[in-house]
Amino acid sequence: MARQVEFHHGMPDKMAYACRLLRKAYRSGVKVVVTGESAALRQLDRQLWVFDEQEFLPHVCVLGAQDWPARWQDTPIWLTDQPLRAPQGRQVLVNVGDSLPQGVESFERFFEVVSTEPDDRQRGRQRWRQYESLGWTVKAHLAQD
Repeated sequence: MARQVEFHHGMPDKMAYACRLLRKAYRSGVKVVVTGESAALRQLDRQLWVFDEQEFLPHVCVLGAQDWPARWQDTPIWLTDQPLRAPQGRQVLVNVGDSLPQGVESFERFFEVVSTEPDDRQRGRQRWRQYESLGWTVKAHLAQD
């Protein structure tokens, strides 16, 4: 399904930007899967609890071989290091990780989030080239904090 990737790049604080992106999706009623390495997802999980004093973004974090909790079906934002395990009904995939995630084709929309950190930028450029080599359309969004 997804054959376009939207690169949101240039953020001084990648996780704060991801929180704002997820808040926008949540307010729009969109169901989202966020993927990346376990450490990044744990950091995002913590930040989602505290980034806005006035609002809570309902989310669930499932890493490795963990079972999905009972509330997963009703939770609009899923954080998982294995997006292929994510059940149907999710429209958007957001990658905060270092590598090209598997299973992106099954999502309607796909976002990459890349910071200003030199290593993260370099890995983002590598993924950009990978998507282009697969024939995907890459659309850049320079983030404005």
